[in-house]
Amino acid sequence: MTSETDRSLVKPDWPDLVRQVKERTSARLLVGRAGSAYRTATQLDLREAHAAARDAVRAELDSKAAFGEHLVSEWGLFEGYTQARDKDEYLLRPDLGRHFNTASRQLISKRCPNGKDLQIVIGDGLSVAAVSAQVPGLLPLLMQGTQERGWTVGRTFVVHHCRVGILNEIGELLDPTIVVLLIGERPGLATAESLSAYMAYRPREHHSDANRNLISNIHSRGVSSTEAAKRILNLAAQMMSRRISGCTLREDAASLANQ
Repeated sequence: MTSETDRSLVKPDWPDLVRQVKERTSARLLVGRAGSAYRTATQLDLREAHAAARDAVRAELDSKAAFGEHLVSEWGLFEGYTQARDKDEYLLRPDLGRHFNTASRQLISKRCPNGKDLQIVIGDGLSVAAVSAQVPGLLPLLMQGTQERGWTVGRTFVVHHCRVGILNEIGELLDPTIVVLLIGERPGLATAESLSAYMAYRPREHHSDANRNLISNIHSRGVSSTEAAKRILNLAAQMMSRRISGCTLREDAASLANQ
């Protein structure tokens, strides 16, 4: 029989409402305590999550290791770099991550065709772990969906030390109708593997966040790769139809439900 002093160690019989809430979120709700502190297991879990987040931010992306040689070869992935010369400069100077260096501008202009319906770009962002975990499943679904819709697609490439604002320069360089940037989100203590898809209709140098749309939390406990692909393609279709993107455009849930 459990003594009164040991009752905090027993898994409680949560009310149904509390159990449903806990099952729907990865947040550490009602984890219990030992005196005025977290329990040892919770402390260790938090330290592990914090270490994973730091590693995700500091890591450098190796495309072949992250995506596999087959995917890199199949989609002809190549690599470009922003003006941030290393990870330290990238973290300290966000502005440098919004512009390509000279060599990458020339390479992208040479290898990527202009004026396509869709241009997909992969950016390391603030989580290499997210890019490594989510892109291999998501990219083929996006490619398949574009083929089914009869859209023309530019050559996909990878950007190192990438910030979201690079969308504008991609728009200026390649003039696609829609740019989709798959980029690692800032990791948290719930997951270090969450990817975002930033999208814009004909992005240009003067555009801001108000001109972009976002589908976030793409990971195993959030938005699945299948669901993310459907939402990205559905939103791209809306952008093409209405010729806008950003705060004036919302996802058409009814259209998505019928897919």
